[in-house]
Amino acid sequence: MEKRTFEELVKVMEELRSKCPWDREQTHESLKKYLIEEAYEVLDAIDSKDDEKLKEELGDLLLQPVFHAQIAKERGAFNIYEVIDNLVKKLIERHPHVFGDANPEEVLKNWEKKKMEGRESVLEGIPKHLPALMRSQKLQDKASQVGFDFTDISQVFEKIEEEINELKESLEKGDRNNIKHEIGDILTAVVELARFVGVDAEEALQEANDRFIRRFSYIEVRAREEGRDLKDMSLEEMDKLWEEGKRKLEGGSQG
Repeated sequence: MEKRTFEELVKVMEELRSKCPWDREQTHESLKKYLIEEAYEVLDAIDSKDDEKLKEELGDLLLQPVFHAQIAKERGAFNIYEVIDNLVKKLIERHPHVFGDANPEEVLKNWEKKKMEGRESVLEGIPKHLPALMRSQKLQDKASQVGFDFTDISQVFEKIEEEINELKESLEKGDRNNIKHEIGDILTAVVELARFVGVDAEEALQEANDRFIRRFSYIEVRAREEGRDLKDMSLEEMDKLWEEGKRKLEGGSQG
């Protein structure tokens, strides 16, 4: 079987940009959503442990930098080979303990110091388009590096309780803007708790989402088996099936 090369991929992209109406009208901005989608599809493929699917999704993701580089080349900005050149130089520069004789621990210290050069805030460099929970945890990680952190887990729980009480007050007042504000503060405090105990908040919520889907799907299946419509079932009936699903699907795990 003939193996395609990276150079062929670049040429195909050039051809698409010159002859395909859809590809020709794309911009860096219009492609943003596809870059994010492809990245998440790679994550799904990793979770599925399906190597064929992972191979396919990595190819779709690879298309994105090639596509962006071709657009940049047409603008006279840079091409994909300059992207690769920058990447190789960066990798070598960041790993003097591999490509030189530096001490790994010193490399890490120097790397953190170098990242702060030219920055006015320790919070700079965290992409604003990250999922909100992930971004929150990274912001808190950065702040903790300079000592802005809780010292005891009890303080974190106190903070969560404080934020919940403030939300209750906003609800009583009917202040819609402040309600949104306080819910954001509660989520931030919960992320702080996750970070404090060494849990990735984004992964924790994604796993919770998956559990919700499994358990709710169980309710739907059982309702169909009984010839029932979910809209005609009471909350108590659905909750009973939810608990039944928890026991059967996950051995009665809590949550």
